[in-house]
Amino acid sequence: MGELKKREEIDNKFKWNVDKVFKNIEEWEKDFQVLKSEAVTLKDYSGKLTNGEKILEYLKLNEKISRKAEKLYIYAHLKSDEDTSNATYQGLMSKIDIYMAELASYTAFFVPEILNLEEEFIKKEIERIDELKEYKFSFEDILKEKPHILSKDMEELLAAASDCLDAPSAIHNILTNADMTFGKINDEDGNEIELTEGNYSEFIRSKNREVRKAAFEKLFGEYSKLKNTLATSLSCSIKSFNFSSKVRKYNSALEASLKPNNIPLDVYKNAIKVMNNNLSSLHRYVSIKKKLLGLDEIHMYDLYVPVIEVQKEKVEFNDGVKVVLDALKPLGEEYLNIFESGINDGWIDIYENKGKRGGAYSWGGYDTMPYVLLNYNNQLEDVSTLAHEMGHSIHSYYSRKEQPYHYAGYTLFCAEVASTTNESLLIHYLIDKETDERKKLHLINQELEQIRTTVFRQLMFAEFELYTHETLEKGIPLTAEDYNKVWHDLNVKYFGEEIIIDKEIDVEWSRIPHFYSDFYVYQYATGYAAASAFAKSILEGKENAVEKYKGFLKAGGSDYPINILKNAGVDMTTDEPIEATLRRFNELLDMIDR
Repeated sequence: MGELKKREEIDNKFKWNVDKVFKNIEEWEKDFQVLKSEAVTLKDYSGKLTNGEKILEYLKLNEKISRKAEKLYIYAHLKSDEDTSNATYQGLMSKIDIYMAELASYTAFFVPEILNLEEEFIKKEIERIDELKEYKFSFEDILKEKPHILSKDMEELLAAASDCLDAPSAIHNILTNADMTFGKINDEDGNEIELTEGNYSEFIRSKNREVRKAAFEKLFGEYSKLKNTLATSLSCSIKSFNFSSKVRKYNSALEASLKPNNIPLDVYKNAIKVMNNNLSSLHRYVSIKKKLLGLDEIHMYDLYVPVIEVQKEKVEFNDGVKVVLDALKPLGEEYLNIFESGINDGWIDIYENKGKRGGAYSWGGYDTMPYVLLNYNNQLEDVSTLAHEMGHSIHSYYSRKEQPYHYAGYTLFCAEVASTTNESLLIHYLIDKETDERKKLHLINQELEQIRTTVFRQLMFAEFELYTHETLEKGIPLTAEDYNKVWHDLNVKYFGEEIIIDKEIDVEWSRIPHFYSDFYVYQYATGYAAASAFAKSILEGKENAVEKYKGFLKAGGSDYPINILKNAGVDMTTDEPIEATLRRFNELLDMIDR
């Protein structure tokens, strides 16, 4: 690899074109001053939203200001992510971040004032004024939450307390990422390496069993030492969410999480039920893994190691693009053209440079291109990441092109569907075209692992969350020992009798940051299931499958996520999407178990 290049040493053709948003900082600063002078006028509408004309006037002004703010925000963050050590762009980001909080306070009156109006009056105004008709769903969405919106004083009080109520998450984040250390272990070459949360995932996949065992015992040993603190932190986070749910007059924390997006509670509970009815498939996978790894006994630290080792191939970026385009051919010419134009028009920041933010994401705004941050390292995993992030970007491209500004964003429930559909089409393509038996088995195992970690594992997490919230809702306290026992029992149930559930895994619940974002993780499983359903119907060439899928991409946030998916042919209120994913899992097991 040699020395990591500085930002300015990277050729422009490998960088995203952020200058399309603003040519330079001077232009950004000029727009920022305009925004500040214009945005204050939003406050003038407080107390004056008494007729349709005034409401429409406010909505139009708010859109104009929001779009300007969005561009400023995106530019500052993208430039900062290019080189996090660049003080100029850090300052720019800080400036807009602070201002965005101020801007939010200018519009805080809107929802309470709309809710103070009679529902019948709002309906009549929408009927009377043509331009208000396109906001119909937005108003229905606000009115639906009326029973859960508090008085102005109470809302202000809760908003003021929000930072305190988020304290458990902040504490968990600092404790696990900054304060905790995990000591040193020997790597595969016998070198002493410091174990971190960052490199743990490499060690747990090591083909040397002693290395992965040492990493596993060391990491969870440290979590175990702090189990009482971490249990208290998690309990406080759950109690805080339960408190907010109760104050807002929801029947349960689960309802508080799902109802705003009109997701039936049964979608959550049925997903867990379907999983419980099909755990024999996961038990079979564990058994096959044990056999293929040639182990006398299989432990929790053996779960992540690939069953087939293959030599890593280098895949240059342009070759990776060709692979993805080939894999996505079933989506049709239009989709491929958008993909290619994204590559050629500067959507993507491809390679790592000194100070560049790690990982990968897709982002952008209504008046910008979609932007993709990669740290492409010529591995097959990077090709998959490219497919994934471009899935997000083309979803955003379609929804912004087809929807007005206020419906262009999509919910988290839908967010992972487009990216995972692309990944699903890619892995199908790679498996089908591979002729080398070992490489084929490696790819099959890769897809099995995707389903194990994204569907089985996340629904195990969801089951744990439901239990902990409901227990604390009943006023029953939970200690570290209680959490450990529930987690241990879930692992026994999910992974079966073939595996040894090592005592260290009992404390794994304390490591999962997603438990501080209540009822979040199940959406990984539902998103994967929806994506699998789309990929299957597209690959089987079902009638209108591609058009229906593109209908989903174009819908943005113009309806509730369940309805958007149902209109595109995927009904998440039924067991079918998750059952179809499990059928694919069994199909892959048959391929690998010969």
